[in-house]
Amino acid sequence: MSLYAASVPVFLHYLDSLAGILAKAEAHAAERKIAPEVLLGLRLAPDMFALSRQVQVACDFAKNAAGRLAAVDVPKFPDEEKTFAELRERIARTKAYVTGISAAALEGAEARVITFPIGGKPHEMDGADYLYHFALPNFYFHLTAVYAILRANGVALGKGDYMGKVEGLKEA
Repeated sequence: MSLYAASVPVFLHYLDSLAGILAKAEAHAAERKIAPEVLLGLRLAPDMFALSRQVQVACDFAKNAAGRLAAVDVPKFPDEEKTFAELRERIARTKAYVTGISAAALEGAEARVITFPIGGKPHEMDGADYLYHFALPNFYFHLTAVYAILRANGVALGKGDYMGKVEGLKEA
């Protein structure tokens, strides 16, 4: 499987799921007269990121991974979102950027050295290891944290909200 097939379509699919999850959370807040900022500030544990930051970081992993693997400039998005609408707009900007990454741009990325910061210090991995062992796991971690925060706080979410429509799934 190409790195393109394992990254760009996957990021786009789950960014759609993330936007849908946020829409359900916003409707939940409105229906129950909960201030949206209350949900956006929730955490699974005191030392974890709040919901809004989890969304921002999930988006960052999608755009940064796609751009780094393609060896192109990656836009920096300021972390200023304070509403569900602003977070969905960030998801849309992320999707627009990731959509612009072509399969041809990722050809040979398996062996390309990817340099990226962790804790302010540069680290390196080859493209395949970076995608499979760093970028995708982190993307899914933050996406799952959003789901878990909202589910634990009463938003009516199910596995289908997280998974979305599974491509290629057919009844046998």
